[in-house]
Amino acid sequence: MGTSSSATSGGSVEGGGVVLPVGGGVGPVRTSASARVSLPGTPLAASAARRFVRAALADWAALEVPAADRVTDRVADEAILLVSELVTNAVVHAGTAVEVSCALDVSDREGEPPSLVVEVTDHHPTRVVRGDPPDPDERPEYAGGHGLRLVAEIAESWGTTYRRATKSVWFQMAVAPTSAAAAGIGAMGSAFMDAAATMDPAADTVAAPEGGFGAGTVREGLGPAPEGAGVVCEGRKEAVEIVAPAPGRAPVRVDPDWIQRGALSFLAEASDLLAGQFDEDMVTSLAGQLLVPRLADWCAIWLDSTSGPPRLARVWHASEGRIEGLRRVLEKEPPQVPAAVRGSAVEWPWPADPAAYGPGGAALACRLVAGGRALGTLLLGRAGLVRMPDEAVGLVEDFARRVALALASARRYTRQATISRVLQRGLLPSVIPRIPGVESAVVYEPTGDISAGGDFYDVFPAGDGRWCFVLGDVCGSGPEAAVVTGLVRPWLRLLAREGYGVGEVLDRLNQLLGEEAVEQAVEGAAEAVAAGVEAVGGPAGVVELMDGGLVGTGLPAGGGVARFLSLLYGELEPLGEGEGVRCTLASAGHPLPLVLRPEGGVRTVAAPQILLGVVDDVTYESESFDLAPGETLLCVTDGVTEHRSGDRQFDDEDGLAAAFALCAGLSAREVAERVRQAVDEFAAEPPDDDLAMLVLKVV
Repeated sequence: MGTSSSATSGGSVEGGGVVLPVGGGVGPVRTSASARVSLPGTPLAASAARRFVRAALADWAALEVPAADRVTDRVADEAILLVSELVTNAVVHAGTAVEVSCALDVSDREGEPPSLVVEVTDHHPTRVVRGDPPDPDERPEYAGGHGLRLVAEIAESWGTTYRRATKSVWFQMAVAPTSAAAAGIGAMGSAFMDAAATMDPAADTVAAPEGGFGAGTVREGLGPAPEGAGVVCEGRKEAVEIVAPAPGRAPVRVDPDWIQRGALSFLAEASDLLAGQFDEDMVTSLAGQLLVPRLADWCAIWLDSTSGPPRLARVWHASEGRIEGLRRVLEKEPPQVPAAVRGSAVEWPWPADPAAYGPGGAALACRLVAGGRALGTLLLGRAGLVRMPDEAVGLVEDFARRVALALASARRYTRQATISRVLQRGLLPSVIPRIPGVESAVVYEPTGDISAGGDFYDVFPAGDGRWCFVLGDVCGSGPEAAVVTGLVRPWLRLLAREGYGVGEVLDRLNQLLGEEAVEQAVEGAAEAVAAGVEAVGGPAGVVELMDGGLVGTGLPAGGGVARFLSLLYGELEPLGEGEGVRCTLASAGHPLPLVLRPEGGVRTVAAPQILLGVVDDVTYESESFDLAPGETLLCVTDGVTEHRSGDRQFDDEDGLAAAFALCAGLSAREVAERVRQAVDEFAAEPPDDDLAMLVLKVV
C-alpha cells in the first residue's frame, strides 16, 4: 500500500501548490494539507481506508497544519464513515484497486470555512443501478449499498466523475468555524494527537453500543470520546436511520427521481464502455457483463449475418456454471422477434428448461437496430418476476440502442480495415528483389487500420543493369492517397524502363499528376467512399465513433491536396565486383537521404526541390555519386524526421544523422532496426504519421 502526502503552511507548499478541490468544489482554494493512498481491491480495503483517513487527520493535527485544529470529532467520524462505505462499494462492484485522496482546503473567499474533501476512485466504472433495493441474499459483509445515500445526506456537497477507465466519487464537508473550535465544541486536535501516538494499525473495530445499533457513541479507533462530544450527533443519527431503517419496514426507494438518476448513471457507464470498441465480439461481451446481474440473471445476444442464420455471439449468466448449458439450449431456440417491433422490447416466454435458465421469471427480447438496419437480437431474463417493470423495459430499450450503435460502428470499422488491408497489399511490392552487391532492408508502418497509408516504396530492375528505388509520401491518406499511389508506381516503372533519366522521370511524372484524369480519379475515389458509407446506413454519429475523420468532417469533393506528392527516386548501377555502385537520385519535396561511411561519418546527398503536382512547369535536377563498399544509404519519409516529443522533432539538431552515425559496421537490416528503435525511444507516444524507411548498403 503506497501513500503520499503534502502539507502547506504560511503560503509555502511542500510537494504541492495552489490547486482546485479534489472533488471539484467552487472557486479556487489553497490546499492546506493533502494525502493519497492506493489500496488493493480486497475486503480489507475499507478498513485500510478508515485507518488512512484517521492517520491523515492525526498527522495534520500533530503538525499544526492550518485549519487542522478545526476538524471536529463529528466531521472526522462522518468522513471515516463515508469513505468506508464508498471504498466498500468500489471493491464489491468494481473489483479493482482503489485510490483514496484526502485534502484540507482553505477557501480564498472571506467568511467561507475550510473544508475536508475526500475522493474515492476505482478503475472499472461500473456500479449497480442506484435505484435497486438491496439483494436479500447478499453476504452480510457486502450487504448495504447505502454509500451514495449516506453521502447525499451527510456531505455538504458531493459528485461523481466518469472517465473512460475510472470512476471517482468525492464529497466535501465543512469544518467548524474558528469560534466553535476555540470554544471546545467537539474540537479534535488533542484527541487525534493522542490517537496518533497510540494508534494500533491492527485495531479497526466499531464499538457495538448497548441498546442496539445507533445508541451511544459510535467511534472507530479514536480512543475515548473527549468531554463535550456527547452521544451520536444529529448528523450521525440521520446516518444510522439511513443504514438501519425501522424494523419491519422494507428498505425500498420509490422516488422516481432517484430511479431516473440510477438509470442515467447506468446508461452513461454503458455508453462510455461501449464507445471506441471496434470488435463486435468485444461489444457483445461488454453488453452481457453490463446487464448481468444488474438488470438480468442471464442474457444472450445473436448477431445477424448476410450469408446465413444469426450467430449466437454471447451468453452470460449470473451463475457461471449454467453458461454452457444455457448456450446449448439457446442454440436450439433462437428468438424470432417480429420485424414490426423494431427496437422495442417485447415480453418473451420463459424457457422450459430450469437446469439452464434457473427458476421461473420474466424475459424480454429486443431487436438491435441502428440506422434503420437490424443487427441482432438481445434476450434477457430475470428470475422471480411475473413481468418486467416498465422502468426496466424502458432502460433495456435504451441500452439496446447503445449496443446497436456500438455494433454498427464495429462493423463499419472491420469492413473499412479489411478493404484497407487488401488495398495496401496491392499498392506495395510483395517482395524486394536482390540487387547484386547491395544489401537492402525496408521498414513500413502505416498509422491506423482503417485507411490505406500515404507512404509507399518500390525497388525494381529497369534493364541494362540499372536498378531503381523509390520512396514516396502522398499528401493525405485513405482512398484518395491510395489512388495516387496506384497511379504513380506503374508510371515510374514504365518511364524507367523506357530509358528516361532520373530527372526526366520526375518531370514527366509531375506533368501526369497535373492532368485532369488524375483529378477525376481522386474525386471519384472520395465520392465512392461517401456513397459506400451512405449505403451502409446509419447516422453520421455512428461513423464518428469509428473514425471521426471519415464522415464527421465530411469527404471533400475534389482531389486537391491528395495529388501532391513528395518523392525520392534513384538509380543504382554496379561498377564492378568490389568497386561499389554509381547512384543517381533526385528529391522532390522529400527528406534528403544520408550516406554513412564505414568509419561513422555521415553526409547528406541530393538537393531539395519542390513537391510533385504543385507547379506544372518545373524541371527537376538529379545528382550522381559513388557508393563505396561498406557505405550505407538511408532514405526515410517525414514520419521519421517529424516524429514529435513535445515541442521537439526527431530530426531537430540533426537527430537522424546522430542516430545513423551509431550504425557503423551494421548490416542493412540492423541499421533499419537501430534507427526504428531510436524513433520509438524518442517519444512515449507512437508516431502519428505513416513511417517508411529504405536502407541500401554496398557490400
